[in-house]
Amino acid sequence: MKTQIHRKAPEPEWVLMYRKGLPPTKIAAVTGAPLGTVRYHLGIAAQAEPGLRAEHKAARGAVTRETSRGLQNMADTITFYEKEGRLPTTGGKPARERALGAWLTYQRNAAAAGTLSPAYRGGLAVIPDWNTPPTRTEENAARWNLRLAELVKYRKAGNDWPLHKKTSTEEEWVLGVWLHGQRINHRNGILTRNRKAQLNSALPGWREGRARSGGRRAGSPPM
Repeated sequence: MKTQIHRKAPEPEWVLMYRKGLPPTKIAAVTGAPLGTVRYHLGIAAQAEPGLRAEHKAARGAVTRETSRGLQNMADTITFYEKEGRLPTTGGKPARERALGAWLTYQRNAAAAGTLSPAYRGGLAVIPDWNTPPTRTEENAARWNLRLAELVKYRKAGNDWPLHKKTSTEEEWVLGVWLHGQRINHRNGILTRNRKAQLNSALPGWREGRARSGGRRAGSPPM
C-alpha cells in the first residue's frame, strides 16, 4: 500500500511553481502529486494572496510553452548527449542533429531571457552546463573530432580514401573535403602537432591517399 504524504497547505514549492507560470497539471506531473491535491493547495494559496492568479497568468504569458514536439526534442537531446558525450550543434552532419542544435540554441536564449519553460529547464538540467553556449573554438574542435571519427568508421567499412571531387555520395564528399583540408594544412605547416598525431595514429596513410598508376598516390606531393 502506498504511503499517503500529508502536506501542510499550501505547499510552498507548488505555489512557487504556479507563480512562475507552471499550470497545476504540469506541477502534478513533475511532483507526482494528485492533481486534485495540487489544485486544493493552490486554491488556498490564492485565497491568501489575491494577486497570485494574476502573477501566474503574467508569467504563463512570458514563459515559452512546452509542446509535444519540444518535449521530444528535449528527450532526443538528452539521448544524443548520453550517446555522443557532447551536445548537438547546428553544424552537425545529420539533419536531425542540426535541428536539435537549433532547438537547443532557442532554449538557451529563452533561459537567458528568463522565459524558459520550467519543464524544459527541469529536463535539460541533467546535462551539465547545457545552457552555456560553446565557443567557436570548442565548436571547431568538436566538429574536427567528429569528422575524424566518421572517416575512421568510413575506412573500417572497407571504403577507399574519400575524394573531394566527382564523388558518388554526399558522405564521401564531406569526408573528402575535410581530408583534403587536413592535407593542405599539413603541407602549409599549419596542422597542429596534436592533430597530426591523431591522424597518424587513427588513419595511417592519410597523407598519401589512393594509389595511382605510376606508383604515386592521390594527395601525395610531387617528388
